[in-house]
Amino acid sequence: MRIGELSKRTGVSPRSLRYYEEQGLLASSRSEAGQRHYSDAQVQRVALIRRLFDAGMSSRVIATVLPCVDIPDDLEVAEETYAAMRRERDRIDADIAHLVETRDALDVLLKANSRHRAALSAEPVSA
Repeated sequence: MRIGELSKRTGVSPRSLRYYEEQGLLASSRSEAGQRHYSDAQVQRVALIRRLFDAGMSSRVIATVLPCVDIPDDLEVAEETYAAMRRERDRIDADIAHLVETRDALDVLLKANSRHRAALSAEPVSA
């Protein structure tokens, strides 16, 4: 199928599909006219790539993880993929911890603002 059909079947723009290919995440064959052609299996691959992007992974990390799908019986690939996923999970944990700290700081500011607004509304208005 051509890029337009893959785009239609996956809901991913042709521009994104070209990007995936540039990053080594997706492969196509080329016609004599240079048009990209994809196999039906690429529909599932694009769905997987989208799920990984939606999980917050970068194309670099996804490129590290995909060989585990492509070569499932290779222990070295499985070990490398595990290490990459572990690093990604640790990065996400650090991001979550930072977001919690930021939320807690914002809670302090909200409480202070609430007290300030309450004090302002309690003051008599002079004419």
